[in-house]
Amino acid sequence: MLSHIFLEPFRDEAVRHSLVAILALALSAGPVGVFLMLRRMSLVGDAMSHAILPGVAIGFLAAGLNVFAMTFGGLTAGLLIALLAGAVSRATALQEDASFAVFLLLSLALGVVIVTINGIDVEHLMEFLFGETAAKMNADKLLVIAINTTISTIALALVYRPLTLDCVDPGFLRSVSRAGGIAHLTFLGLLVLNLISGFHALGTLLGVGIIVIPAAVARFWTRDISAMIVLAMASALLAGVAGLLFAFHAGIPSGPAVTLVAGVLYVGSILFGRIGGLIWRLFPGRHLEA
Repeated sequence: MLSHIFLEPFRDEAVRHSLVAILALALSAGPVGVFLMLRRMSLVGDAMSHAILPGVAIGFLAAGLNVFAMTFGGLTAGLLIALLAGAVSRATALQEDASFAVFLLLSLALGVVIVTINGIDVEHLMEFLFGETAAKMNADKLLVIAINTTISTIALALVYRPLTLDCVDPGFLRSVSRAGGIAHLTFLGLLVLNLISGFHALGTLLGVGIIVIPAAVARFWTRDISAMIVLAMASALLAGVAGLLFAFHAGIPSGPAVTLVAGVLYVGSILFGRIGGLIWRLFPGRHLEA
């Protein structure tokens, strides 16, 4: 019985591709999600996940379900929206989150119009929005996710120090270095890369889940940023593997399956997490006395 549940799915090559893709995505999405949360940009990340839709739709129209065309289109649209929203917030009195929200609505509406006018069958639309059914993935998508993870990991290592300082003490960073702006723009680029990977793995609507939810899970267990990143990666990997098994056996899209498993981890962390969990709040330990 256990062999059927845990081993049978991975005899399918497409499911093995999904497993490797989830492993790669967890390695890059975990750290990006932690910095997204620490910078109070989680809702911006959700907005950006929808902002890539028109670019993906244009790539689909140009080359059909070609992974590389949709990746290029989504990457271009995401970076364009990020730059436009940042430029508007700096040139006007509008806050950056409001600017992102406006561009989100416009890009989402444009993407829906492009897709519906030119037509797409229901099966492809479901895959487009929620990820592939039964956790199956082709080699081209795996290649794109692996490349994005490699770029993301290297770039994050290069901007890790200014990015961390910008989260903890932005005033101090501005006083000793001009790297804050570069780190912020680099981070937005890495966010778009990981959203593209999430789109290929879990669909355009729920791809951001594996970035945001594991970071929120980790926040309930530690205050140390390094430990938080490790916990976020572990949570993303656990949710990904369990979600793939769930999707395969239930015959459902991978996006909702992985997101629901991540949600279970999040609820467990709310209850039992050492940092602000409800159980620890109800039964606090004794304080040390001098």
